[in-house]
Amino acid sequence: MNITILTPDKEIFHGAVVSVKVPGTLGEFQVLRNHAPIVSSLGKGTVTLVTAGGEHRYYDQESSTIMSGTEKDKTLTFQISGGFIEVLNNEVSLLARGLKK
Repeated sequence: MNITILTPDKEIFHGAVVSVKVPGTLGEFQVLRNHAPIVSSLGKGTVTLVTAGGEHRYYDQESSTIMSGTEKDKTLTFQISGGFIEVLNNEVSLLARGLKK
């Protein structure tokens, strides 16, 4: 399953993941491979990704650069203040605001 996480000014993550857990406005939920299509608003909370094998790109706040990685089963977390998520055919788009790693 592939995911792209965007903020209004940059791409934060792009690549294959095993799972993503998000703070939905009606409660936290997890998206796994072959999840039913969904569009949901997100509230304040933690987004947790577990990477799959293959290349992924992510924004590193410490160096303010885009980094590449290939590590499988790496857990990344981001704090958001809200946003939206769309899941369709194993493609996930997450639009976030107030993002902090």
